[in-house]
Amino acid sequence: MSFRGRILKVNLTTADISVEEKGEEFYRFYFGGQGIGLHYLLKEIKGVIEPLGPENVLVFAPGLLTGLRAPAVPRYVVMGKSPLTGAIGKSEAGGFWGPELKKAGYDALIISGKSDKPVYITIADEEVTIKDASHLWGLDTGESQDLIRKELDDNKVQVAQIGPAGENQVLYANIVNNLAHFNGRNGLGAVMGSKNLKAVAVRGSGSPKMAEAGKIKELSRWAAANVKVHPLSSMLHEHGTPVGIKTVNAGGGLPTNNFAIGCFDGAEGLASEQHSLAPRGCYACPVVCKRVVEIDDDDIKVDKKYGGPEYETLVALGSNCGINDLRIIAKANELCNRYTLDTISLGMTISFAMKCYEAGIIDDRDTGGLDLRFGNKDVILPLVEMIAFRKGFGDTLARGSRQAAEIFGEESKKYLVTVKGQEAPMHDPRVKTGLGLQYTLSISGADHWFAQHDPFFAAADGFGVTEMAPLGITEPIDPLALSTDKVRMIYYTAMLNSAYDTLGVCVFGYAVRSLISLEKLLILIRAATGWDTSWWEVIKVGERALAMAREFNRRQGLTGEDDQLPDIFYHPLEEGPFSGKETISRETFKKAVDHFYAMAGWTADGGVAEGKVAELDLNRADKF
Repeated sequence: MSFRGRILKVNLTTADISVEEKGEEFYRFYFGGQGIGLHYLLKEIKGVIEPLGPENVLVFAPGLLTGLRAPAVPRYVVMGKSPLTGAIGKSEAGGFWGPELKKAGYDALIISGKSDKPVYITIADEEVTIKDASHLWGLDTGESQDLIRKELDDNKVQVAQIGPAGENQVLYANIVNNLAHFNGRNGLGAVMGSKNLKAVAVRGSGSPKMAEAGKIKELSRWAAANVKVHPLSSMLHEHGTPVGIKTVNAGGGLPTNNFAIGCFDGAEGLASEQHSLAPRGCYACPVVCKRVVEIDDDDIKVDKKYGGPEYETLVALGSNCGINDLRIIAKANELCNRYTLDTISLGMTISFAMKCYEAGIIDDRDTGGLDLRFGNKDVILPLVEMIAFRKGFGDTLARGSRQAAEIFGEESKKYLVTVKGQEAPMHDPRVKTGLGLQYTLSISGADHWFAQHDPFFAAADGFGVTEMAPLGITEPIDPLALSTDKVRMIYYTAMLNSAYDTLGVCVFGYAVRSLISLEKLLILIRAATGWDTSWWEVIKVGERALAMAREFNRRQGLTGEDDQLPDIFYHPLEEGPFSGKETISRETFKKAVDHFYAMAGWTADGGVAEGKVAELDLNRADKF
């Protein structure tokens, strides 16, 4: 049935360990991943809470399909209240940890309370223990993983953990498995740190059942045979995500100098494969898109076991800070992986400080003598260390750019590029306006995979139009439009991406970003579960999860006023093909947001309309 029917619960305050058993009706209503996570967060978090307090709940939940030996379904979600935004914290990771939890016999791990000393959790099928981690506290992720595997006498145990940034509760600290697969954004690594939880080590001996194993094998063989044929998956396989840098730069949309400019002279160097080794992949996935970098120069050494920088990292710490030294960025990426720092928020917070420095809002007295002009590569590595360990000026930047702006003063706020307190990813809405809607409407702060991206829908023969026809998107849509057709596309694909997050699907394996179609995914769901399901049911599960997340945010005090696009995107880019062109007007954008609200049944108070609550049967959660 692909699900295991068991939810593991660990209370770190009392050291109680228990298992809840769930029936098929529960999984058909939520699937897995964020569906299960939201069920428990809404059930167990009462009232407005402090994200770094013991009352926060941390949920690790693989998707419904995670654990199957099927293509591109390795993902699991970590959820809780975000210390960076105060909203729902939601982050998916690939790798091997999620499938291993399923093999151990669990569909989710619910962690509550706070330990009075550093601990780590071990899960080996039925045997679950809480172990002392005092000797691990302060170690980087490579050192910690090695010691845990040695202690457990198992080099194949899968370890999800935090490094010093999580321990020190940097508000954008991550969680990592296998040293290079991240639950990024939102600062859920800081939540782990606040609970004195260093790691969760998992080893399972079972496997999810399949209703029709033959069909799953057939789909897996097809994907393996075609991954190098399909133009999108083949590019990911051969070059990884950095392949997009040159294209985005040529189109005038590469974030540069804190989003002031859309073109960067050093883009070619950032995309270079000079130091790249053979790529790595996630569990059972043929796309194999993870970049791996090794550098062994006299002055800089980068360890390949920490993977390598992806598109977001190369741009956030590269062009967006005016840096074109690939070796510096690769080393910064390794340090972020050792310390568990989110590279997007890190790069954006540094670029925000650089903008404030050049504008004269802060100076050497504030930075501890650091020259924070754009392009000064010499400050990047020291800042990573200072932020991870919250030393000097790094303690200010460890709070994220929104809180740093409160320290810098009112004048600095015009340079913020955040939504709900989360820094924007490396995609400029002024060249693809649907990203502006994604950033604004995402339930977890600025997010570039809340829905699908505009360029895929620009042409009648584009992958967006051809692959999304089963959802009713059959005509091309101008990337610069903010029409009702654009809003409908964002709405439909937001529900699709939300469903992906309940299934454990990676967007780099499935339509519209890759080779596996919606039709084939539906075959996979049916073969895994035995359900005679349809895209109607799948999309409704995705929509239900979005509505539940919206309700969580409302309970934590967020309203429609938090759905705001950063001011910078209403102003033209300074250079490049879009220089001087206003592509997003406040009036048109506000109207587009209002249309999305009406389509989704969202309300201005931050909640969901009564009719939509009834249509999605949200009150049914009380029965589970």
